[in-house]
Amino acid sequence: MTTYRLRDAAELLGVSDDSLRRWADTGRLTTAFDPAGRRIVDGAELARFAEANATPVPSAGAVVRESARNRFVGLVTRVQRDGVMAQVELQCGPYRVVSLMSREAADELQLEPGVRAVASVKSTNVVVEVAEVAS
Repeated sequence: MTTYRLRDAAELLGVSDDSLRRWADTGRLTTAFDPAGRRIVDGAELARFAEANATPVPSAGAVVRESARNRFVGLVTRVQRDGVMAQVELQCGPYRVVSLMSREAADELQLEPGVRAVASVKSTNVVVEVAEVAS
């Protein structure tokens, strides 16, 4: 069983030790005491609490500049989903672009064949191959 001291649990939640202590004192978060008498939180309880109390990420607003230079506008031609991942294919002019992403991301973007999308490519690794030249 994984447990966290209140200080560590507070850090994971992005709140102060005092806030977490108050939540525990009011019964909002279930805690226990370790053999040394320190207050601890069960890891599964902390995960449940974090999910139940998550706040939305603030909107960054419209993107006006970005670091990706390779943007390909095209149509989604195929989406293969499994339990966790999705493979999304786009036809962007003469180029076929394939992206692997979480199924959740593909679902949130409502990606289906025929949807217009933009593939932004930013890579630190580029593989270059040389074909055999016929003599």
